[in-house]
Amino acid sequence: MRRFVFLIVAGIILVLPHTLSAQQGATWVVSWVASAHGPYPVGNPSAQPDQRFAFPSAQTGANDQTFRLIVRPDIWGRQARLRLSNVFGTKAVTFDDVFVGLQMGGPALVKGTNQPVTFAGKASVTVAPGSAVWSDAVQLGFVRDPAELAGRKLAISFHVAGESGPMTWHAKALTTSYVTAPGAGSKGKSEDEAAFPYSTASWFFVDAVEMMAPANSFAIVAFGDSITDGTASTMNGDDRWPDVLSRRLHAAHGNRIAVVNAGIGGNQIAGPADYSPQKPVPGGPSAMQRIERDVLELSGVTAMIWLEGINDFSRNGNASVETAQNGMKEVVGRIRARQPQMRVIGATVVSALGSSNAAHGFPEQDDKRKALNEFIRTSGLFDAVIDFDKATLDPQTGGLKAQFVPESTTGGPGDKLHPNRAGYLAMGMAIDLDLFTPKAPGRR
Repeated sequence: MRRFVFLIVAGIILVLPHTLSAQQGATWVVSWVASAHGPYPVGNPSAQPDQRFAFPSAQTGANDQTFRLIVRPDIWGRQARLRLSNVFGTKAVTFDDVFVGLQMGGPALVKGTNQPVTFAGKASVTVAPGSAVWSDAVQLGFVRDPAELAGRKLAISFHVAGESGPMTWHAKALTTSYVTAPGAGSKGKSEDEAAFPYSTASWFFVDAVEMMAPANSFAIVAFGDSITDGTASTMNGDDRWPDVLSRRLHAAHGNRIAVVNAGIGGNQIAGPADYSPQKPVPGGPSAMQRIERDVLELSGVTAMIWLEGINDFSRNGNASVETAQNGMKEVVGRIRARQPQMRVIGATVVSALGSSNAAHGFPEQDDKRKALNEFIRTSGLFDAVIDFDKATLDPQTGGLKAQFVPESTTGGPGDKLHPNRAGYLAMGMAIDLDLFTPKAPGRR
């Protein structure tokens, strides 16, 4: 009943001034996520340009440089805030001259949109190793009707004062961002592209953006590994399966349901047992270790879709089915304890049988995958189940359907592990939208 009331209230708010709507119950909702997973360069980037000119030394990290990260908020608002992360750094990092503006193209911004961002009222902030910090709210004066900016991209600029040391990052952005040369100084205020000669296909230091949205807005977190992160999808194409789901929900419900991507290439449910900046692995910390930062600490999340497990059964992970199942039980139990109204939706793991990837594709892995899928479908642990396996499986071969194999990022035959753009489209279209509409029932 309460959700029907929210729908009525939203209709009233639309005709009121923004200042009044904020007083009438607007709320923060996470609108973009890039799960921090380790210190650069440990990770699994896709289509990465040569980074040696931008970052000559991984240990030095950024050196008196400005980043201009390009992100796509899934819903827009008239106020935003962002989280700077140094969780995998080994020394304190000072950030200053932080700005957010509307991307025009490349590193160039739409004139007059670049807005300064503060932290506790100050233009700079020092973030200790192992820590993260949220900015103050910044007024986005260029946002008149948030719905009109659907699909547009936000440029987040910040200067690293001095040397950062090892950089906390998200390797697989599949989105082009930009950085100045070492020693170039603070350039974030500039709205043109002259100061940003180098590109990167990764995101650094920023791991979340939230928007102020009407009270009936909410977010869905897509949580998992590379098949959520988008390996083999189109560079700058925004065609991962969470992107497909997002567009379907926006077509049905407008600018009030955000789908954010908390996938990490190589991630596991339960492994590795020990993860630190001194002992990193490409897949980052396990789902069990990162669930708080990447889901529970974010605003406005009402549902999580969890697709994970294939890396636990790889030759690198080599976990038992019981270990993966127990890891899922622990994570879901922690969600229930912290946020009992959040709906946790399990997704079946797609086939990697016959993969050309040396760590995947062998029959024993596929047997474990099938057993985990049976658990996901029948255990009752999840509030609902999305059958990605059914949407992508070729029953004749036991692997991915042939049309889902050739990769979409740079071309090539594909690895029979990661679906391509067509495969992600099929996955996104297989999701029942009634699981997420404002009228969706609460957790069973």
